[in-house]
Amino acid sequence: MSEIKPQLCTSCGKVVSPEKGAVRFPCPNCGKYTIWRCERCRLFSNAFKCPLCNFEGP
Repeated sequence: MSEIKPQLCTSCGKVVSPEKGAVRFPCPNCGKYTIWRCERCRLFSNAFKCPLCNFEGP
């Protein structure tokens, strides 16, 4: 049986919940990695970095 892993905010590393204002989207540069952003990091425009292509965004 496989274990279900919670999604983590790409910016701050905290567990995210879609019900609480979090979003997910493909990396704007490579499209191969799913970026997760918590409500707080979205609100404060905290930076995120794609681990596959090193794209950095607000």
